[in-house]
This record gives sequence, structure tokens and C-alpha cells, in this order.
Amino acid sequence: MGRLAGFKYRDVARKLRCLGFVFDRPGPGSHEVWRHAASGRKVTLPRHARDIAEGTLRAILREAAIEVDDFLKA
Repeated sequence: MGRLAGFKYRDVARKLRCLGFVFDRPGPGSHEVWRHAASGRKVTLPRHARDIAEGTLRAILREAAIEVDDFLKA
């Protein structure tokens, strides 16, 4: 298990809010689209009861242009 393992939807959503993202709209199925207020970058966040897979979370951070260390500190 890496540093990004074990995060739930609620944890990731809270950290994204701290980093300037806001809920934009519902996405397909059980997903949500979040948008950065200043840059306009969009990320799709799965809204599941289980933990978000580490690879999925890394892809979300890459799409949002967020460094892992910045995410963990938020």
C-alpha cells in the first residue's frame, strides 16, 4: 500500500475543496465533476462507499495538476 491508499470519497472531496476545487455537476453514473475556481481545470471524482483505488487517485491528481505532497498536506 502506497501513500495514497485508503482514501474515501469524503476525504478526497475535502482535500480538493482545500486546494480550490468546487463541485460543478453530477457526472455519469456515480461520479461527480469538480472544477478549479481559478484555472478552470476539471476532474471526475468517483462517489463510492469503498476506498478510491490508489491508481485512480493518482490519475485524478495528475488530471488536476496537483502534486502528491500538496494533496497530502491539504
